[in-house]
Amino acid sequence: MTDTNKTPTSARPTIGAKRGPFAKRTLRQHILRRLAMVLPLTLLMLVLAKSGILERMVDRYTFSAQSWYNDTALVQHLRLKVTQNGMTHDKPECLLFVVNGNDQPTASRIDVMEKSTGTCPAPKGELNKLFTLKVDRMNRVILSDQGSPGFFHPIP
Repeated sequence: MTDTNKTPTSARPTIGAKRGPFAKRTLRQHILRRLAMVLPLTLLMLVLAKSGILERMVDRYTFSAQSWYNDTALVQHLRLKVTQNGMTHDKPECLLFVVNGNDQPTASRIDVMEKSTGTCPAPKGELNKLFTLKVDRMNRVILSDQGSPGFFHPIP
């Protein structure tokens, strides 16, 4: 009587033999496969960061209903909105937002100024006022007087 369920000795794994996808991979192959994954992901992140998509995604996930009452979070959100909508061609770091402290807590006016330090295009020593934003925090509405000082309209 022979046992038909036995596997041949050549098909049995030996003790200490490597199994799986790492069985015959050399160190060079291992490094090349890692680079093949890391380099495209790094390039993708650089492209997303340079194009501004990454900033918009961060703003979308971090700016919440409570952020309308936090001046720091609101200014960061407005900095992105103003540059994204083409209301100014300055870089975001060249904009200065001055929050009027005399306004009521639910609605405030914010003056958008152009900085004159570093690589910003404004003449040295001047703070040019670009426009004013009115923020209705209760209704979450942002109005601007860009192009028509004193008359406010919704931002694009």
